[in-house]
Amino acid sequence: MKKDTVRIGAVGLGGRGQGMLNLLLTIPGVVCPAVCDKVSERAEKGIEIVKNSETYSGYEVRSYVNYKELLKKEELDALLICTTWITHIEIAVAAMKAGLHAAMEVGGASSIEECWQMVRTSEETGKFCMLLENCCYDRKEMALYKMVKEGLFGEIVHCEGGYRHDLRDEISLGRENIHGRLYNFQNRNGELYPTHQLGPIFKVLDINRKNRMLTISSVSSKSVGLNAWNRQNKCEEHDLSSYPFAQGDICTSLIKCAHGETITLTHDCCLPRPYCRDYVIQGSKGIFKEATERELRFAVEGITKSTHEFEDFSERLPEFEHPLWKEYRSEGVKAGHGGMDWLVLCAFAEAVKEDAEPPIDVYDAAAMMAITPLSEQSAALGGMPIPIPDFTNGKWIDREPFRRSKYCVNAVCEEFFNDNEEA
Repeated sequence: MKKDTVRIGAVGLGGRGQGMLNLLLTIPGVVCPAVCDKVSERAEKGIEIVKNSETYSGYEVRSYVNYKELLKKEELDALLICTTWITHIEIAVAAMKAGLHAAMEVGGASSIEECWQMVRTSEETGKFCMLLENCCYDRKEMALYKMVKEGLFGEIVHCEGGYRHDLRDEISLGRENIHGRLYNFQNRNGELYPTHQLGPIFKVLDINRKNRMLTISSVSSKSVGLNAWNRQNKCEEHDLSSYPFAQGDICTSLIKCAHGETITLTHDCCLPRPYCRDYVIQGSKGIFKEATERELRFAVEGITKSTHEFEDFSERLPEFEHPLWKEYRSEGVKAGHGGMDWLVLCAFAEAVKEDAEPPIDVYDAAAMMAITPLSEQSAALGGMPIPIPDFTNGKWIDREPFRRSKYCVNAVCEEFFNDNEEA
């Protein structure tokens, strides 16, 4: 039975957690009676965010510094988890065991075992675990997905993506800002942040529904970027100026899929560069290529003048607009990474209200997050191919139909939208 109002707790109230909580509270029917962060000042800030939200109606809001205490004392429908990467699954598992649905911010898993634990807990409790992979809801990604499903690229052969983002300052200031990214770069070496472009690629290639990933091969470059930044911005004597960071500056991974498609992922956060997710879709009828965040190019049979020269995709994007973005733009795009943060939170809130499967489910979460420990293994072995587990246990071959909704990313569900034209 659909609920008009749902009680969602929030754990993890650093910069990202505060931003996501602010957005979550703009969604009609969402209340947040409990917030948690191990830093008490952040927990108190969570109460302030709730009480200052436009939808706040005077209900009591309690803060915690231990999520286990929150789960024990509060009666909630779901939990929003925006903590450090290595705690996402741990908290999600505890939430599902406590009878709550869970939604996690992105990041890689620590081990394959915890991915299996997440899947099995969801199956045993009947509670969902959604990965909040906001890039699945970006405007260009949704338009390209619609084009793929309409057959405009033909049969898809290869996809590329990455997290190419100069984060030298954020990583290096991890202790000052209580940010966990630094400790991962000090101790791990692989594809640490795989899900941003892999999320949209999953949906383009029907991963976990008719397709799956088979193997991953990863290699990492040497590490010089973070040391150089610290020498330049701190001092020669600073401990991070000469620290032997485990993470290579560039990690490149090649993934092979069950039906022969290949995926290349690139992790690139330690060198100076403009932000880009490097999205590429290549099929039998044409190609899309993200050269930079603002340079989007494509060459497709029957659509562009030639397949031997790229044309600007940005100018023609409205021709291929996904109906969700048509509606979104007509009503007013909200804040958060160009608007996609709000859409992924709407998808989460809708699934909680419906008590139903989310668009990015626990099998997607496990498979995407597993890329991190698998890539670490491969990189440690010089790029040796590592098998990728099938978290669906064979169900990917013929899974039950997915839930159709306006936020669905397994199909374009036109029936949920009015035929409105842009003003």
